[in-house]
Amino acid sequence: MSQKILKLPDVMKMTALSRSSLYDFVRKKTFPKPILLGARAVGWLEDEVTAWINQKAESRQERDTHER
Repeated sequence: MSQKILKLPDVMKMTALSRSSLYDFVRKKTFPKPILLGARAVGWLEDEVTAWINQKAESRQERDTHER
């Protein structure tokens, strides 16, 4: 199975979150942890970022259903 690695600008674009917000969510363990690519480089697995986005969308739908 081939996994795509996303760099920070791509993750920011996909999530519409700032750099500081992403790292805050990582610190709070509410966003996928980046993988170490080199001494000063990290990336995120696209599947994990997509799953996080999908989970956010699902929780919104559940919340909307309960509010009715």
